[in-house]
Amino acid sequence: MTTGKQNTVAAAPQDGAGQPDRREIRAVILGLMIVLGLGAIDQSIVATALPRIVSDLGGITHLSWVVSAYVLASTSTMPLYGKLSDQYGRKPLIYVAILIFLLGSVLSGAAQSLLQLIIFRAIQGIGAGGLLPLAQIIIGDLVPPAQRGRSQGSIAAVFAVCSVIGPVLGGVITDLLSWHWIFYVNLPVGAVALVMIGRALKRPHQSHSRRIDYLGAALLTISTTSFLLVLALGGSEWPWNSPNIIGLVALALVAGIFFVFHVRREPEPVLPLDLFNNRTFVIASVVMALAFMGMLGASLFFPLFFQVVMGVSAAHSGFLTGPLMIGVVISSMVNGRVLLPRSGRYKPAQVFGLTLATIAFAVLSWGAATSQGFVVIEPAVFALGLGLGLVMPNMTIAVQNALPFTHRGVGTATLAFFRSLGGLIGVTGSGAILARQVSGMNLPPLTEGNVGALANVSPETQAAALVVYRRAVATTFTAGTIIVLLALIVLFFLPEVPLRTHHGEHKDQPGKR
Repeated sequence: MTTGKQNTVAAAPQDGAGQPDRREIRAVILGLMIVLGLGAIDQSIVATALPRIVSDLGGITHLSWVVSAYVLASTSTMPLYGKLSDQYGRKPLIYVAILIFLLGSVLSGAAQSLLQLIIFRAIQGIGAGGLLPLAQIIIGDLVPPAQRGRSQGSIAAVFAVCSVIGPVLGGVITDLLSWHWIFYVNLPVGAVALVMIGRALKRPHQSHSRRIDYLGAALLTISTTSFLLVLALGGSEWPWNSPNIIGLVALALVAGIFFVFHVRREPEPVLPLDLFNNRTFVIASVVMALAFMGMLGASLFFPLFFQVVMGVSAAHSGFLTGPLMIGVVISSMVNGRVLLPRSGRYKPAQVFGLTLATIAFAVLSWGAATSQGFVVIEPAVFALGLGLGLVMPNMTIAVQNALPFTHRGVGTATLAFFRSLGGLIGVTGSGAILARQVSGMNLPPLTEGNVGALANVSPETQAAALVVYRRAVATTFTAGTIIVLLALIVLFFLPEVPLRTHHGEHKDQPGKR
């Protein structure tokens, strides 16, 4: 480590004299929760308005790109925000992220065609890519690891609550005003967040380098985006063996190889490879990717399962999915306020959480395959949320606790990137499983938006479709069980690094071995 970097660690707000008071911490976290609410609620609120958007703009065959463009842009930019915040400070970067998000919101609300909306949603996603990582990084700067559980639990709670109220809010705004206002409503909320963060976040950041690795950033973005496009388009827009998919895979590999060669020679790379020498970071990234791969891959079909297999209405299916998020909120808050402060250890709660999630997935798989009722399904959904709510906050704390200050930003953002990447792989994989199960059965292709298609077929076909879709959803739950079990196995190799009670560095960090 160079002398300049060492001075940065010493000069950063880590010493006891420079500790922020509780009032400052509360004000910053409140502003960050508003910022997180912007990004968290956007996906669900937009999904609700998609039918109205199609009726106004047309282009139903490319409608999914309204969501996909946002997800791809936000996921691919996460590591960049982390590294740039290490170089230039957290406050300028979160300003940039919010302003880009709001710019994309204004443009999306003014879109006059579906192509314009897709492009503007990508711009919005570029801003959204910095919201979650930077919020976690700023909390990591202000609060020592041993005291960080409550703050990180609040982040999980914000995401869970927003995922529940988003569809309701989207429907209300679309009905009372128009779909344009689901984007415009971000403006006053974003303005409040900017003002609150500007007033509350006053901690100085001593940047250690002003050098920007433009080539590394370009190669990383090209490789990541190409791989994400393969996940988004493969098997749906283009066959897996099509020249387009093969070309994207080749581009992702070539750009990735060049990126690795480049960062080995670059003195200040956009993604330092020595991050992957840290055992805690590597294991945490694998566990987070697997956990969210299983969760998003299976939970994607909860509404379909409730509406088609269990026979409830679309409105009621939303309430039946609610226990998942309620479980996440409860476990996140209990972990942050009780378990972590009392034990000072992050690993036991995660082991218990993934064990509980594995059992819950297994019960869901059995319940779906054997036609069990809500008395079995709903407690399993709730238990799944309880288990997974113990993983994300603790894992972020584990990584921030094990990394040096100069890598905290890029490490936290890259962990969020692997989490999102795992979720995308899970969604793609579960969709492929469902498609394979129903292929060749001459059944109407069902999605959450057209579950009523079965009403137009014969009773015999309806009965056959019910059996096929029940088995298909049970298979996705089985896949989720296996994936989360793998995450649990990997988790046992995670080092238990003692949590720091201050912002100083460990003299000896076992997580690096």
